[in-house]
Amino acid sequence: MQLYNTRTQKKEEFIPHEAGKVKMYTCGPTVYHYAHIGNLRSYIMEDMLEKALRYLGYDVTRAMNITDVGHLSSDADTGEDKMLKGARREHKTVMQIAQFYTAAFFSDCEKLGIKRPEIVVPATSCIDTFIHMVEVLLEKEYAYIAGGNVYFDTSKLENYYVFGNMEEESLAVGVRDSVEEDENKRSKSDFVLWFTKSKFDDQELKWDSPWGVGYPGWHIECSGISIKYLGEYLDIHCGGIDNAFPHHTNEIAQSEAYLGHPWCKYWFHVLHLLDARGKMSKSKGDFLTVSLLEEKGYAPLVYRMFCLQSHYRKPLTFSFESLDNTATAYKKLVSRIAALKNEGEHDEAAMEPLRASFRAALENDLNTSLALTALYDVLKAKLSDADKLALIKEFDEVLSLGLLKAAKALREEQNAQKSAVPEGMTAEEAAEIEALIAKRTEARKAKDWATADAIRDALAARHIVVKDTPQGITWSVQG
Repeated sequence: MQLYNTRTQKKEEFIPHEAGKVKMYTCGPTVYHYAHIGNLRSYIMEDMLEKALRYLGYDVTRAMNITDVGHLSSDADTGEDKMLKGARREHKTVMQIAQFYTAAFFSDCEKLGIKRPEIVVPATSCIDTFIHMVEVLLEKEYAYIAGGNVYFDTSKLENYYVFGNMEEESLAVGVRDSVEEDENKRSKSDFVLWFTKSKFDDQELKWDSPWGVGYPGWHIECSGISIKYLGEYLDIHCGGIDNAFPHHTNEIAQSEAYLGHPWCKYWFHVLHLLDARGKMSKSKGDFLTVSLLEEKGYAPLVYRMFCLQSHYRKPLTFSFESLDNTATAYKKLVSRIAALKNEGEHDEAAMEPLRASFRAALENDLNTSLALTALYDVLKAKLSDADKLALIKEFDEVLSLGLLKAAKALREEQNAQKSAVPEGMTAEEAAEIEALIAKRTEARKAKDWATADAIRDALAARHIVVKDTPQGITWSVQG
């Protein structure tokens, strides 16, 4: 498999530390609000990567953190604690906020076909691990205490800016964020490992430490959880591209200083989802969630398909027009699958070239667009329906678009419609009557009695009797 490695800035052959086994870490959500669909694009593509690796024969162990403490609003060491911000907004405790939005996040993931990682760890459950790491970094003189806080000393590293294409002055934390600089830092690029001087008098979550009562910095959490649950060598670290600096840069610095050897070889970053205002962000106030898409009539798996149509290393521009086009394509795809009958002779030799195309798409830096093309090629191939359905099931274990389930539901709906057509009437005539009844219902809701009465008279002229029942509106032909 060839994967683009952000650290080396080139596509490389993927070779795990232990043959056949993959240790994979995903930066999880900071659970102070709903995830927006831009956040979820990253999780969709990370889910695709895990499932692709499994399809290609790897044994994958994946861990994800839940950030429920320590993430400040600047993504660095300044600003307001995001969890406290959420608690203040909703007049709840921090842990109530964390529990509610953790559940909401995994509910969204389930709707989007995203597999829950085997290992999911709230940061608040690993405080002892973080404290131990900070103690070791102090012992190795990679860290120092100033103003009561513990900081990582980036001057001890030969190369702090490991992802390249970064000018030190422009990306130094104090400059980049245009916020007050921390006078305790020896260098602007240094970062907090442990806070003891809380900026907030009512900070709820604090723990005893050798340096005083306080809480961990955001960056130490992912390093600690990854090393504790996946070991000293990590194969793939995933996240959105905005995590590359400073979060992942700081993870690499502290992890390799703590371990004394290289830590993670491959870095997988998903680019931004854009809307009319640019990058989708909670800081802009109004952002799209899965629930809002559902309210507008879109199935969540249509959004997943929308994401898979583009490569993860390209910015993806969202619009409802584009989503409408994807919804139409999804509906047509399901309709074609629903028309297949599970019958015909099995021909493994004819199936293998289609499998090879699908594998090649996954192996080519997770080219999901080509993987979808391989799926469509199955429908066009000279295969029995049974073989087509078998391949669609196989491919959809990776794509996770719910295709066979949706096709089954469509067939059941179509059969129900056929059985509901009165004797002596065509399906087209029945559909026309259903449309008239729907228009009458809308007219009545709008108190447009003239239109409603006109439709009623038109139906009566065709001997159609409409009844309102607790189960909904029914109709029949009389006379």
